[in-house]
Amino acid sequence: MSDLLPAIAPGDEQGPLVIDAPGWFQRAIAIEPESSTITVEGTQVHYLRWGDRSKPGLLLVHGNGAHARWWSFIAPFLAREYSVAAIDVSGMGDSGWRETYSLEVFAEEQIAVCEDAGFFKNEEPPIIVGHSFGGFITILTGALYGERLAGTVIVDSPVNPPERPGGPPSREFRPHRVYPTIDEAMGRFRLAPPQPCENRYILDYIARHSLKEVDGGWTWKFDPAIWQRFDIGDMSARLAATRCRIAIMRGEFSVLLPPEIGDYMSGLLGRSAPLIEIPQARHHIMLDQPLAFVSALRALLADWDHSKPTRRTDFPKSSPFEI
Repeated sequence: MSDLLPAIAPGDEQGPLVIDAPGWFQRAIAIEPESSTITVEGTQVHYLRWGDRSKPGLLLVHGNGAHARWWSFIAPFLAREYSVAAIDVSGMGDSGWRETYSLEVFAEEQIAVCEDAGFFKNEEPPIIVGHSFGGFITILTGALYGERLAGTVIVDSPVNPPERPGGPPSREFRPHRVYPTIDEAMGRFRLAPPQPCENRYILDYIARHSLKEVDGGWTWKFDPAIWQRFDIGDMSARLAATRCRIAIMRGEFSVLLPPEIGDYMSGLLGRSAPLIEIPQARHHIMLDQPLAFVSALRALLADWDHSKPTRRTDFPKSSPFEI
């Protein structure tokens, strides 16, 4: 199974997902963030931001095929202590599409959003939290720009050993189908890799924000050509070259990051980085156990506020990831 599947994928027909949401969720998504757009390498990159700009910066990065609104019910809980931003990486969400994509450009987008949001003006450097494919981007950002960051948190992004190779999904390019109604389009929404999710109100919310209105109806926002000629690179080397604090989170029942892969990643980091398991969660941790995820992240970041990193940060200038 590929570890770089899109976060959404077409599936069999089902009815529209209209589910009553609990109060905590409704209160969170009712907090409307600021919306901003910047230009990175000739393409418009959109992001959302919550909280007081004078607070330390925290950037949230979604997975493949997803968008910034995956964090709309998480970010308000973190905005008490942080100025929180959530990016739409290019080719996804409300950002523009590119002729070609690379992990290096995605990493550049992360730093550009941190700069535009004012994160580097704060005395404390920003932290980046990346889920799934967003975690792979964040790993590279930590290798290239880690000296500018307070830390990175990699959420269920598997870095595989040589005997368990992974890479971009290999699939024939097909343009998105246009659905006549939003309900019909939402009926095709699926998580990938496939998994159940009991919190159907969250699926309803992210599905609606995964769609855009076009001539003839509704279609998906993400670029279906994003995986054409895409190279993920040597993620093991990039993880080991991280230049800042780093922590790893995994779902207890994740099919992409089982315990043995977490152990391999921990070994690459000298077994000095936290490896946190979220109980009763699968790959899409923030959908399965959103409040447990918030609590774990809060606890981790609170510890980082008053403890010193144990990972070595004086990497040699000859590092292959020096820019």
